[in-house]
Amino acid sequence: MNIEQVVSHNAMRKTSGTVHIPVLFAETMAALRLKQGDAAIDGTYGGGGHSAGILARVGQTGRLLAIDWNEHAVRGCSAAYDLDPRVTCAMGNFKDIPEIARLAGFPPADALLLDLGISSDELMHSGRGFSFQEDEPLMMTYNDTQEPVADLLKDIEEDDLAKIIRAYGEERYAGRIARAIKESGRGKPVETTGELAKIVERAIPRPRGGYNRIHPATRTFMALRIFANEELENIKQIIKTLPEIMAPEGRVAMISFHSLEDRIVKHAFRDLAREGKAEIITKKPVIADEEEVRVNPRSRSAKLRAIVMAPSPLTSVSAEN
Repeated sequence: MNIEQVVSHNAMRKTSGTVHIPVLFAETMAALRLKQGDAAIDGTYGGGGHSAGILARVGQTGRLLAIDWNEHAVRGCSAAYDLDPRVTCAMGNFKDIPEIARLAGFPPADALLLDLGISSDELMHSGRGFSFQEDEPLMMTYNDTQEPVADLLKDIEEDDLAKIIRAYGEERYAGRIARAIKESGRGKPVETTGELAKIVERAIPRPRGGYNRIHPATRTFMALRIFANEELENIKQIIKTLPEIMAPEGRVAMISFHSLEDRIVKHAFRDLAREGKAEIITKKPVIADEEEVRVNPRSRSAKLRAIVMAPSPLTSVSAEN
């Protein structure tokens, strides 16, 4: 499905019922400074935790455009807000927000949130192979318009695969893992998450005392997911279009979970500030405190950065007068 298929808030009704814990919730709401009547965009709806907080703050006169790339998440959004006229649920990649907002008739945004992590619901219940906790088809894509990772592994050269795992997963054993995957694929193609996890685990030397809290296949799975979905390029694209999405003095909050993501956000926000298009709110990334990490271990790697867009020239002149 593509961006023309904007899904209205009453188009879908099913939801999984999975408990979702939004990361850095209080810090994100503080950065966005939402007020009654604001028009806000949640570009990564996921389990809907942040969207619920946004709606509680924009009140009955506010509006929310909730977007997700995954049909499962959009169903959950529509089921939750079937009778709420403030909410429009849309399917699409957040890099296409300018077009999605235009098609939905949504005004320039007073607030935009992007949580770049994969939601717990999608990780555990999508059936698309994001996790190796279950033996699922090796897809790792958010919808059926993208090439599944299983097909990617059949066609890619070993050296190119090693570069992907090393660059996106920061995996020191990328060469050994790529070799093992391609050698395995010469016999029977790797088609499930369980098969891939076992191949990776066998390829990596087992440390004395066993593995730490991170499963040995974690970095490889993350690298393949990032590459298959062009996740880093999507971040760059959306930040470039912020001036056309946002209202003057609108606030943008982005939560990243990977050092490469955070680096892109950090440098892009800095460039906007240097060009006079925005002001950085978070001089350093905001991270989860000990209590949040205890309750939600996935928040350990989360980093929040935020900016406020520049006021319009007319607003600036009026303020000076």
